[in-house]
Amino acid sequence: MLVFTAVPYGTVEPWWKAAFVSAVFLLAIVALVETLISGEFRIVAPAGVILPMLALSGFAFAQTISLSSGSPDPGLTALGAWNAISADPYQTRFFVLQLSALTVLLLLLYRYFRSPFRIKLLIHVILAVGVASAVFGLLRQTVQHEPGFVLPRTMPGQGYGQFINKNHFAVLMEMTFGLGLGMCLLSAVHRDRMMIYVALLLPIWTGLVLSNSRGGILAMLSQIAVAAILLTKSGDVDSPTNRRSRVLRTVMIVLLIGIVTTGTVWVGGDRLLSSLSQVRTEFTQEPMEVTAGVTRNEIWRATWRMFTAHPLLGVGMGGYWVAITAYHDASGVSTPQEAHNEYLELLSSGGLVGLAIGIWFGIALLRCVRANLHTHDRFQRTLCFAAVIGITGIAVHSLFDFGLHLLINAFVLLVLIMLATRRVQSEV
Repeated sequence: MLVFTAVPYGTVEPWWKAAFVSAVFLLAIVALVETLISGEFRIVAPAGVILPMLALSGFAFAQTISLSSGSPDPGLTALGAWNAISADPYQTRFFVLQLSALTVLLLLLYRYFRSPFRIKLLIHVILAVGVASAVFGLLRQTVQHEPGFVLPRTMPGQGYGQFINKNHFAVLMEMTFGLGLGMCLLSAVHRDRMMIYVALLLPIWTGLVLSNSRGGILAMLSQIAVAAILLTKSGDVDSPTNRRSRVLRTVMIVLLIGIVTTGTVWVGGDRLLSSLSQVRTEFTQEPMEVTAGVTRNEIWRATWRMFTAHPLLGVGMGGYWVAITAYHDASGVSTPQEAHNEYLELLSSGGLVGLAIGIWFGIALLRCVRANLHTHDRFQRTLCFAAVIGITGIAVHSLFDFGLHLLINAFVLLVLIMLATRRVQSEV
């Protein structure tokens, strides 16, 4: 599922999303049968992580419930008008299906990935998907001159890898890069295999830089900064029996910061510098005579106005693209479909209730991460360290884009959450 979810443009089309949801529920039925046969019903999953996801699904479904009206318009009733909190109840219910499937998928990850062998296999699959996507992107950039390079919707100069949007590609690269980097920094792989992992991370890093995603570059640099901070506070680093490893990792992180920073500028070249110079245009507040309203600053201001008009319950999860039209003051040439900020979109779509559920999830995640980073089990601590670096990337990038709308990115994030929050015994 992980591999095939990445192939069709990262599963962005509605029919591919529907196929993904169906596949997850089918897999859940098979897992239920297996559980009944084996008689093992225990799932070691932190309730603080699962319950907020269930709560958000329930809240989103409540946004689609048709509200009674004192004197309904017969014309609207004949047309099948749906009087609900959500601006698009059909899309909101599809959101409920997707989030429910992702919740079930997370439970399956907790249920079946217990041993170090299975977890390492899962990590290798994620790295393989990241490398394959990066190599495909590099090939596209090098040899594609006509529409349809393997996939029919890939256009020259648009998107990157198998993704229609280069920023969505960057999100996948960030999580993959962070996961592999964390495994290397805490010496989770044998030293004779270290160069293999470095070789795998090289095309991922190159693809991320050449994708020319400003949010991706910022997220990657944030990952390295967080890795350096966590590395200095790691209990394993201060262990007197691992002084050579401490020195080696310290030298490695210093070299990594220097190499990645200079390498990013060198590999990105003029295209990256030109893209970075356009940041001021994206966030300017100066009024323009004729504007399409597509800069992030304009989209965010329109989204904030929409939130202030619906502060408590929002406009419906998935209903953003319909509701924003009433608050987007522009020429009408282009209307935003997303807020280009996952946190702001959660606030506007779910209101204060949705934000509270998101904070609940974040606090529960941080508590589990804090406990696992200080555990005496080295394998468990390494998994948490690597997963946190990957999560850091998407947490930063989500300030500027909507990469989690693609199911492959949501899938990989679930894997990182599972690695960061579950307790794994290092004995096989």
